[in-house]
Amino acid sequence: MTTLPDDDDDDPRLPAGMKNYMTPTGYDRLQAELHQLLRVERPKIVEIVSWAAGNGDRSENGDYLYGKKRLREIDHRARWLTKRLDIAEVVDPARQTNRDRIYFGATVSFVTEDEAERTVTILGADEADITRGEVSLFSPIARALLRARVGEVVKMHTPRGIEEVEVVTIRYPDA
Repeated sequence: MTTLPDDDDDDPRLPAGMKNYMTPTGYDRLQAELHQLLRVERPKIVEIVSWAAGNGDRSENGDYLYGKKRLREIDHRARWLTKRLDIAEVVDPARQTNRDRIYFGATVSFVTEDEAERTVTILGADEADITRGEVSLFSPIARALLRARVGEVVKMHTPRGIEEVEVVTIRYPDA
């Protein structure tokens, strides 16, 4: 099950006044999730709730109670996805012409002060997943790296304080 933001209108992943940049892949992924919720999951749950409602006492009917709760979750997530897709500005990183600097969609390798090499891809707030090495455009890592070139040393704010990192490589998807 997908985790839901606490509030439809106040998602902390997108700073106020900022555009909701997204790659074509990220946009398609969110559209596919919305389609799955509205065309597959929701109809199944509606069917279960209708069946359970016909079984009599609803106050102790687990299928009915869980189904209603799941419908609320699906509707909440669908509203959120619809709003985010409506304000999305799709940017294809493969079309980036200035490939010697770090911009949205870049995959960047950098070396930390303790000589550890790390690679991240800078994506939109709604598509980034740190477990896949993707960071939000608004994250401290991305903000430190943006507009840097290979060989440059930038200062990154970390939980341990300010850390200097050196950019090793910058890659963009092929067009």
